[in-house]
Amino acid sequence: MRLLPAPAGSGIVFRRTDLDNFEIPATGRNVAKVSYATSLMRQGVLISTTEHLLSALIGMGVDNVIVELDNLELPILDGSSLPYVRAFLSVGIRSQRRRRESIRVLRAVEVREGNKFIGVYPGSGYKIRYTIDFPAPIGKQHTSVDLAADTYGSAIAPARTFGYKADEKRLRDMGLIRGAGPQNAIILGARGPENGPLRFANEYVRHKILDLIGDLALAGRRIEGHVVAVRAGHAMHTALVQRLLKDRATWELAHIPVKESAAEEEVEATPAGALSAPALMGA
Repeated sequence: MRLLPAPAGSGIVFRRTDLDNFEIPATGRNVAKVSYATSLMRQGVLISTTEHLLSALIGMGVDNVIVELDNLELPILDGSSLPYVRAFLSVGIRSQRRRRESIRVLRAVEVREGNKFIGVYPGSGYKIRYTIDFPAPIGKQHTSVDLAADTYGSAIAPARTFGYKADEKRLRDMGLIRGAGPQNAIILGARGPENGPLRFANEYVRHKILDLIGDLALAGRRIEGHVVAVRAGHAMHTALVQRLLKDRATWELAHIPVKESAAEEEVEATPAGALSAPALMGA
């Protein structure tokens, strides 16, 4: 996999180099299926497990990038977004001569399914509050994050994906988690993590926020609003994106305020140079 700079206004675009450079924009209209990961599809061409990379891009303020890969699945790396963040920082992030745009939420948009819920509401910045409730040994956890405070790299990116040891055989029989192992996921036994220690006491809910940021990236721009999620998952995350985009009265395009350290016309971020898979794996 390789990440390349893209012109202002391009957005995030996946390019399958093994299929004549066929491109799939990372937008809600290309969502293919969501269960244990989020996949995109256009004209029968699939890209799988997009959420960790998309989360890192949005979390670190990267709006425009071409993601080249020669197969259908993105690398899982260590199960978090931290290797991506470190790779971005190793080459730098460059501003572009175009004002950045966000999706400013004007009215509440909600998705409910039994005791599961997700909603986005008007509010300054990009704030997320997430509650999870899993079987033991996780139980109930909740936390909040304010992405406007530049906390993504330290507070969210290191949180790893997780799974229950008891579910392993069933999921593998379904053709899922074939590459999963203790090197790229928290493996939960009856008494707790089998490959600890945890990076955070509440690493599980932090990873759900990581996933949510990646899935909401499919809105095509960074969200300006407050998101609340309770027992949600990929399917509900992407359903919220589609419901939001469908009702144009619930949002407007807005310019993201320029930081004082940046020139007024240079505020859209993009990687300063190409990133390749070796750089990511070595991060």
